[in-house]
Amino acid sequence: MTLMIQPVILCGGAGTRLWPESRGTRAKQFLPLTGTKSLFRQTVERTPAGADFLPPIVLCGDGHVATVRDQMGTSEASLLVEPMPRNTAAAIALAVASADADTLLLVMPSDHVIADVPAFHAAIAKGARLAQQDWLVTFGITPDRPETGFGYIAGGAPLGEDGFAVERFIEKPPLADAEAMLAAGGYSWNAGIFLFRAARMRDAMLTHCRAIFEAADRAVAAGMRDGDAVYADAIEFERAPSDSIDYAVMEKDNRVAVVPASMGWSDLGSWHTLHALGEKDADGNVVAGDAFLHDSRGNLVRGGDKRVSVIGMENIAVIVDGDDILVMPLDRSQDVRLAAKARE
Repeated sequence: MTLMIQPVILCGGAGTRLWPESRGTRAKQFLPLTGTKSLFRQTVERTPAGADFLPPIVLCGDGHVATVRDQMGTSEASLLVEPMPRNTAAAIALAVASADADTLLLVMPSDHVIADVPAFHAAIAKGARLAQQDWLVTFGITPDRPETGFGYIAGGAPLGEDGFAVERFIEKPPLADAEAMLAAGGYSWNAGIFLFRAARMRDAMLTHCRAIFEAADRAVAAGMRDGDAVYADAIEFERAPSDSIDYAVMEKDNRVAVVPASMGWSDLGSWHTLHALGEKDADGNVVAGDAFLHDSRGNLVRGGDKRVSVIGMENIAVIVDGDDILVMPLDRSQDVRLAAKARE
């Protein structure tokens, strides 16, 4: 029996690693960082549709409801609104509590770039076959470099041609370990994309993080419906401990599968990443807006409504958003949250 697949789009993050452009109600998923469409809109457009797929559920915060509705356009969807952030385990628990037991939930962050959509859809088909066998499925990205900014997944026993049983999850590694894993093969970057039967995840949550699921379940039951949106009850949801789905469930369960995929994936987690993905001039600069560069190489310049001049500089980011200006070495762009916090 083929089960229906319910896409769940997560878009509750604040995106502070891309400050100053990303903040508050203008979180990075709602910005056109890689082209003319926002990351959220790109996620909506690559979400599979057809006889086996239900319209997506969009999980968002109250402050993003208007933006989600605007950027959905005419695309069909329903909204599930978090009254406050409680990390990915509680957010996913809301979707699980709202779903029919035998529905397969395809959980996708809305702030990723996926260049090869057919490869993504092919991976979903593999994952669906495993999810119907009650595997909790995560999608791994085949690494092409020794990346220290991502978590890794070690694949174990093969599961036919669809994937592998997960042997272990690995925290963001030091460079030597990342190089060794790349050379050895059998490791994937953890993309944070999941597929599972709703009842299977419910049982896993009751086993591994009961307090999170029960708080989310009560929040849905006591929630308020307003048109296409269900607002989870704030009093009940606030009781959910804050934890990621990886820590709360995936790293603890004994039946987790990984489907490796090469699909042009990026999580756009830093200005350094945006520079790597951008269209470069002859000197390796990526420029958006009105900018003058002289004797400068490998820079990212996003001038907003200001004219920016860069002279004799290499490998820096210059990001202008209104009266806020960020200037930093590109290789330190993971530290941008320090600048965001300083402006609070």
